[in-house]
Amino acid sequence: MFFISNILISTPEKYLTQLQERTYETLEKLQIPFERVNTDEAISMEDCIEINQKLNVNMVKTLFLCNRQQTQFYLLITTADKQFKAKDFSNQLGISRVSFASADQLEHLLGVKIGAVTIFGVLLDKDQVIQVVLDEEVVAREWYGCSDGTTTGYMKIRTSDVTHRFLPYTDHLPKVIQI
Repeated sequence: MFFISNILISTPEKYLTQLQERTYETLEKLQIPFERVNTDEAISMEDCIEINQKLNVNMVKTLFLCNRQQTQFYLLITTADKQFKAKDFSNQLGISRVSFASADQLEHLLGVKIGAVTIFGVLLDKDQVIQVVLDEEVVAREWYGCSDGTTTGYMKIRTSDVTHRFLPYTDHLPKVIQI
């Protein structure tokens, strides 16, 4: 049976990663309210469905991409049900083809392992090498569901707090596209 805690509105007692700690510190600093749950490690779609039901939100799909030279990086946030098509994404941004960034790049630039990619990773992007790209469907939603920088912590916050408060705070103004 997959464990999901009761809904919490306070920060974790113990942080599992540097990013998780920075995430909650930033949310507190910006006075952005959140609801969160602790879980077993989420590794299947069934796990995510249970988390969605508990938090009454649909988790976003967050992809970390790079160009062939691995000099440009993109954090694409879309809905969980959409397929990623590199050619369409590249055409919309007017860039050459992209591919998934490596596990090493995830760790180095975002401070996470595979499965824990989150919008909050831009907190660690001091050199501003990551372009945030949001699906217009995600932007239109009232609620934003995502990882807190771990594979065992998930949260729900207002999408407007992500787009109008958090991202400007990090100096990562997003590009909004239709997927």
